[in-house]
Amino acid sequence: MREGVELAAAVAHRHLADELPRRWDHVQAVATKAARLGDVLALPESSLLVSAAWLHDIGYAASIRDTGFHSLDGARWLLREGFSYRLASLVAHHSCAAYEAEVRGLGIELADEFEREESPVSDALWFADMTTGPDGQDFTAEERLAEIRERYGPDHLVTRFWDDAERPLLEAVKRTEARMSGYPM
Repeated sequence: MREGVELAAAVAHRHLADELPRRWDHVQAVATKAARLGDVLALPESSLLVSAAWLHDIGYAASIRDTGFHSLDGARWLLREGFSYRLASLVAHHSCAAYEAEVRGLGIELADEFEREESPVSDALWFADMTTGPDGQDFTAEERLAEIRERYGPDHLVTRFWDDAERPLLEAVKRTEARMSGYPM
């Protein structure tokens, strides 16, 4: 089984840095934030969190894209490449992906293929992703959601799924903030 933060970072770099430099900036910042979170939260599975952060947007790469839904495409690719099922599942379900899957008509496939984890690790991944802007800047989750809605526009399916997904996302962010016990990010 392929594992490790260094491997995850190298794979993300190979697939995103040149092809999608803005996405690469986001991924680097999410992984940096995830590493800090792993330390602050004293997560025993910090390396899994950081690996998932490096790989959470791998499905945007043209060579990996299949359905056009990056969470599912990335998770399927990770399994084919020998990464763990748990890592692939974290990628598959990051940041309320189940809601987007429903809008895309892929909800059953996502649920059948990948188990949704509810844990400090998954919450921290959602927190790191959804408090990091597209260029790697720090945002609150509310600022990030506003940025996404503005970038995609009111009629885009990405904007539409956030109407239902916002509450569970903010709950995951709040759980992570509570676990930080006052440590600033």
